[in-house]
Amino acid sequence: MTRNTALTDEDEPSLIPVPPDLPDEEPALPGVAVERRSIVLVGMPGAGKSSIGRRLAARLGLPFVDADAEIEAAAGLPITEIFARYGEPHFRDGERRVISRLLAGPPLVLATGGGAFADAQTRAAVRRSGAVSVWLRVPLAALLRRVAGREHRPMFLNADPREVLERLVVARHPLFAEADVTVDCSDEPPEVTTRKVVEAIGAHREPQRLRVGLGERGYDILVGEGLLARAGTLLSPVLPSRRVAIVSDSDVARLHLPALREGLQAAGFTILAEHLVPPGEATKCLAAVQGALEGILGAGADRRTAVIALGGGVVGDLAGFVAAIALRGLPFVQVPTTLLAQVDSSVGGKTGINLSLGKNLAGAFHQPKLVLADMATLATLPPRELRAGWAEVAKHGLIAGEELWGWCEAAGPRAVAGEAEALAHAVLESCRLKGTVVAADEREESEEGGRALLNFGHTFGHALEAECGYGGALLHGEAVAVGLGLAASLSARLGHCAQEWPTRVMAHLQAVGLPARIGDLGRGFSTRLLVERMRKDKKAREGAMRFVLFRAPGACFTAGDVPEAMVEALLRDEGCAP
Repeated sequence: MTRNTALTDEDEPSLIPVPPDLPDEEPALPGVAVERRSIVLVGMPGAGKSSIGRRLAARLGLPFVDADAEIEAAAGLPITEIFARYGEPHFRDGERRVISRLLAGPPLVLATGGGAFADAQTRAAVRRSGAVSVWLRVPLAALLRRVAGREHRPMFLNADPREVLERLVVARHPLFAEADVTVDCSDEPPEVTTRKVVEAIGAHREPQRLRVGLGERGYDILVGEGLLARAGTLLSPVLPSRRVAIVSDSDVARLHLPALREGLQAAGFTILAEHLVPPGEATKCLAAVQGALEGILGAGADRRTAVIALGGGVVGDLAGFVAAIALRGLPFVQVPTTLLAQVDSSVGGKTGINLSLGKNLAGAFHQPKLVLADMATLATLPPRELRAGWAEVAKHGLIAGEELWGWCEAAGPRAVAGEAEALAHAVLESCRLKGTVVAADEREESEEGGRALLNFGHTFGHALEAECGYGGALLHGEAVAVGLGLAASLSARLGHCAQEWPTRVMAHLQAVGLPARIGDLGRGFSTRLLVERMRKDKKAREGAMRFVLFRAPGACFTAGDVPEAMVEALLRDEGCAP
């Protein structure tokens, strides 16, 4: 087999012909728990990419290729001469094509030149190939010792090696930080470094990736562990600059802001502002919007500055709205840290704040550039917050169909007890459903069904939440849980579903520790006031209440012709005063 990296007839001429043949069969090495995929070593000149690469390839039973050596052998010229004759842009173009075509073949270990991964198009090509990129990070003092005698390299000609390396560290380290894996190396024996690389690759886990298909405004949802520490690596490819402002609440910031900050700064990000707000639904107000705008813009944000929302649904809604209106729109990233935000509010681009008239009555559609759902953050949630998030998962199960709903009934108690596998499945399947719905009806413009179905339980829930005053007495997820029970009961009274369904829905909600009926909330409500709230809900049309109703899992629908008397009777039967 030949790995042909020569350009096709349609390509521009390249200074690189065809590299030598590589073996068809790579012997496996038993006992090494490393997935068989290409490994690309990146780093500064003197990082040891070639020496470590050869040892790594032997350990993993893969062929080894040194990109610089291949270029020199194929061109019949040293790299210094290639630079002198053709210039760096032509060299980088040929280098990128060779790397892309090598990575298109069977797995191998590839050592790249010091400047290869600093090229944006080459980094993108490595990512597209599915290879694991590994940055060998070496201290400057060690690099200086290793590059002694390399004065023939283009970058060191007639220059002080220390000055050259210091300049390259500043320019390239933030770009190398985009590698999938970083291994810190020193003057230890090469075998020790090789073992560290093998262990790091074996421990590396790519996040699950779901795509929200909105054309040029589409974005990925990443679900996995340890994403805060890799935030800079994951955000760099999708943001217009490495300047950000972070919005969080004081509780979340104490737990997770240090990890996010470190992850961003490791990739060369400048954090212009860290704007903290009080936790709780009451923060979603005009005063908080003004404070965030003045804090972010006062710190020097421009239109290439991204706003990062670190927190739950309140922070995401507030920060997204601020991003939507600041300078007529800033890039926006969701980093949800609650179950409710990970399964629902962080996806879809709905942002907004509350008014005294009701919930989310002022807002905008503003899609994020990326959603980073770090599952490790859920371990810090209070049990009540975790349970509240499950209401949105149950809602998604009822919308999606019997398979997901049945899984919710079976796995719900394990998930709210903190089982990582169940929580990860809940986040992935909820985001899969919501992403599909949003892609089909982004701005909730469908006459029937569409994105409006995601409001199942919310007409009742928002009214209950507003009556409780957003002070924390009733969490959003708890209000949605009661709303689901009421919506199922209303559906049964209207003859749309079997009478068993309200009982089954409420039994599940109570099994995971959520309130399922108004009586579970421990306070009184007025039927008249709740109905008035529902008439002013943002889903209402011409003052008429609209509900998402239910025939069976997977068969929800919107309705605007529900008799008001039927709604009032249901509320009174649930214990509400007239």
